[in-house]
Amino acid sequence: MTAANFELMEALQVIEREKGVSVDTLLEALANALVSAYKRMPKAAEEAFVTIDPDTGEMHVYAQELDDDGNVVREWEDTPDDFGRIAAQTAKQVILQRIREAEREMKYEEYAGREGDIVTGIIQQNDQRYTLLDLGRVEALLPQAEQVPYERYEHGARLKAYIVEVRKTTKGPQIVVSRTHPGLIKQLFVLEVPEIADGVVELKAVAREPGHRTKIAVWSNDHNVDPVGACVGARGARVRMVVNELRGEKVDIVPFSEDPSEFVMKALSPAKVKEVRIDEETGTAEVIVPDYQLSLAIGKEGQNARLAARLTGWRVDIKSESQLAEEEASYAGEEWAEGEWVTNDAGEMVWQPAEGGEGVSAVEYATPTEPVSDGAAPAPAETAGERPA
Repeated sequence: MTAANFELMEALQVIEREKGVSVDTLLEALANALVSAYKRMPKAAEEAFVTIDPDTGEMHVYAQELDDDGNVVREWEDTPDDFGRIAAQTAKQVILQRIREAEREMKYEEYAGREGDIVTGIIQQNDQRYTLLDLGRVEALLPQAEQVPYERYEHGARLKAYIVEVRKTTKGPQIVVSRTHPGLIKQLFVLEVPEIADGVVELKAVAREPGHRTKIAVWSNDHNVDPVGACVGARGARVRMVVNELRGEKVDIVPFSEDPSEFVMKALSPAKVKEVRIDEETGTAEVIVPDYQLSLAIGKEGQNARLAARLTGWRVDIKSESQLAEEEASYAGEEWAEGEWVTNDAGEMVWQPAEGGEGVSAVEYATPTEPVSDGAAPAPAETAGERPA
C-alpha cells in the first residue's frame, strides 16, 4: 500500500466514524467518479470500470471492448501512469459531495415524519412573506399565512411552533411550521400537563381563533382525576404557561361530555345556561339563557357561540328567557284546525273536522264564513293559523 492510498483509506474511515457515511458508499462513489475522470483523458476507451481494494486502497482501471449486442469481447488494464494524482483530486471532490449529501439526508431523516410535533427555535429573519426560525442544525419556515395576526416576532427571541410539513429538497429538508394551527394548543398542553402525556387525560376537541380565544374539551380516563383541574394546574400554573406561550390568547377549558346537551352547556362557559334543546334532525342546539347572560353567551362579535359550535359540532342557537317567552306567547295565541283531509264517496278531497260534522271541500274550507246577526247560532269561525296541507 502506497502512502497516498494509506492516507486515503484512513481519511475514509475517519469520515465514516464522524459523519456516519460508510467506507463502502464512499469507495463506490469514488470509483464512479474515477471512471468519468478516466474517460476525459486522451486515448481512453469508451467503456471502462475502476476497482478499489478496500484493504489496500489500490486502484486499477480496466478498459473494455463491446460487440454490437453489448457483450464484452475484450478486457484489459489501462491504468494511466499519473492516475494517483487524478485519484487524489477526484477523491477530495467526491468525499466533500458525499458528506454534504449525507448531512442533508440525516437532517431530513431527523425531521421526516415529525409533522404534528412542536419545535422551539430562535427567530432569525422576519419580513412580510415569512419568518425564519433557527432550530439548530436546520431552519424552519413560518409563512405569513401561519402567523398569528398582530403577533410580533422579534429577532433573537425564542418561539415555539407546530410542524405542519417536512419537504425534501436538494438543499436539505424544508420544515414548514405554524403558530395558528389548533395542534399547537394540544402540544403545548402535552408539554405542561403530565396527565395528558401519560394518556390519563385526553383532549377531545379544540376550537381556536388564533390570537383571541381557544376552547378545549378534556376527558379523564380515570374517575379519580379531574381533567379540567389537571389542565389548569395549581393556582392556574399550567394553563398560565400555555397562555404565556400564546402571548395572552385566552384559553377556556371545559369538560367533555357524551351527552350533547351537557356538552353544549359546558362549551358556552363562562356563560350560565338554563336549558339546551337538541334537534338531531337539523343538528341544532337551542340554548336558553337568563336575560343577563345573553351577551356573555354570544360573546364579542359572536365569538363565544362560534367557538362553542366548532367545539361541539352542533349549530348553536342562543335565546334569552324573554325571547323564548315571547315566542311561546305568540304560538299560544294561534288556534290550529284539528282534523284531516279525506276522500268522500264522490272521490273528492274534503276536510273532515275531528269533532265530527260534515266534510267541507277545499273551496269551502278556504272561504271565510260571515257571522250571523239574526240571533241564530253563529257559523264556525275561520280557524286562524296555518291550515294543514
